[in-house]
Amino acid sequence: MSLVNIDRAIRLPAPDVEGLIQGRMIAALVWRTFNPGEQYALYPGTVLGNLPYDQYYRSSFLPAAQKALAQLDSDKVSIKAWARCELCQMVNESESLEALSRLTVWKTEALQQILQQRPFIYLAYLRVYLLPQPLEMPVHPSGNFVSLPKSLNVTDSTPVLSESIFAKRRQKLVNRESPEHPELEELQSALVHLSTTNSKAKQLDAEIKIFLGWSSDKPVKPIKPDLAWIKTIAALGNRTKELDKDKSNYQAGTDFEIVVRDSLEFLGFTIDYAHKGGAGGLDLLCSKPYPLVGECKAGKKIPNDTAVQLLNLGTLRLKDKETLAKATKLIIGPGIPTTQLMDAAKVHGMAIMNPETLEKLVKLQSNYPNSVDLFKLKEYLKPGQSDDEVAKYIEQVEQEIKVRSHLLHILKTYQENTGHERASVDALRGAYSMSNPPKKLSPEELHEMLVELSSPLTGYAGRIKGDNWQSDRFYFLRDLPLED
Repeated sequence: MSLVNIDRAIRLPAPDVEGLIQGRMIAALVWRTFNPGEQYALYPGTVLGNLPYDQYYRSSFLPAAQKALAQLDSDKVSIKAWARCELCQMVNESESLEALSRLTVWKTEALQQILQQRPFIYLAYLRVYLLPQPLEMPVHPSGNFVSLPKSLNVTDSTPVLSESIFAKRRQKLVNRESPEHPELEELQSALVHLSTTNSKAKQLDAEIKIFLGWSSDKPVKPIKPDLAWIKTIAALGNRTKELDKDKSNYQAGTDFEIVVRDSLEFLGFTIDYAHKGGAGGLDLLCSKPYPLVGECKAGKKIPNDTAVQLLNLGTLRLKDKETLAKATKLIIGPGIPTTQLMDAAKVHGMAIMNPETLEKLVKLQSNYPNSVDLFKLKEYLKPGQSDDEVAKYIEQVEQEIKVRSHLLHILKTYQENTGHERASVDALRGAYSMSNPPKKLSPEELHEMLVELSSPLTGYAGRIKGDNWQSDRFYFLRDLPLED
């Protein structure tokens, strides 16, 4: 990180500035040659030239261009970023303006009109950095350079694009290479308006920008629905004063039953809602993926007769002792079970779980959707107090996710450092073993994990299938961010 002093800005059309800030492009049309190392704030102004903006910018960029122009104020201007020139090229009529258009936001016709008015187009390659906060200043009606009201002392710690992404984009623009995924650019454009009101569209928009190289390679955490109820599981089970105010014992117990049913359904169980529990009834009945019966007890501790109660109510509900014997039996409640309850639970094969443990399980499923394997979880629901066993299962799942996240990072870093578009298992094995990995993997295990990550249902990596597993090739698509 280095300190930078900025005392001047360059005036560019507001849509161009927006395109640079969004990472949609990495270059600007300037009026003279710029030297590498020159650095200025980016001052958004009106579009110059005889063409209206809708004929100046490509259709996929028009929504952003229109919004940027609409935000211009006649009295003040907001400066949000600064840029350093990395390269400056002269473009003339002998070059393919259509190729340049495909890699920027300008229409071919607009570039042609500019060249009719001057012998060259100066194309400045700009590495853009965001300011800590926008600088508001009075509008300057004219001038290519604008003096700032005060010098800005900033750092280069907030680049719009990472160094590796900028380098790839620069190479493509220098060589006028065609965009790899023009269809995704059109999809991203279609998501612009929808993403302001739809969280899933916003998440997809963010991931597409990263994939296209329009955004930083920092992981984007999924935008999740409102799951605040998860944080109330333990509190409802332990009947905190804050959540228990003005509640009867019956209401407090019912609230806990509801949140437990919601929790099990969130984990993947199919709940029998025809049976709602209540006084004298069985609290929990799940039919899939395997039968599960249970009792929920909110309060300070679980009553001694809970195991006998579950046994009797389960028998009445299932009407078959053999079916009940095969079913998973679960008691969820607070505190440390008494010796009497523990003995009864072990005799009848009942697992006892604290509300805190259930909350941790649900949080795991929330952070990493579909990470909880209910059949594997069943193995950890041991007769008696099972919190320690379930905690082992949670730790095991988190460790497996950590290994996969690390492997994806190795794949991405390998591609960035070598410039290779794909990686073999053998090459990744060496890079992985030298990276202080969270877990050692054999070549076969590493390949198996890469195949899993490249499944269409996960989409973290891509796979080019070879004649055998050793000739398979893989490439990075997106990060698997770890939750704090």
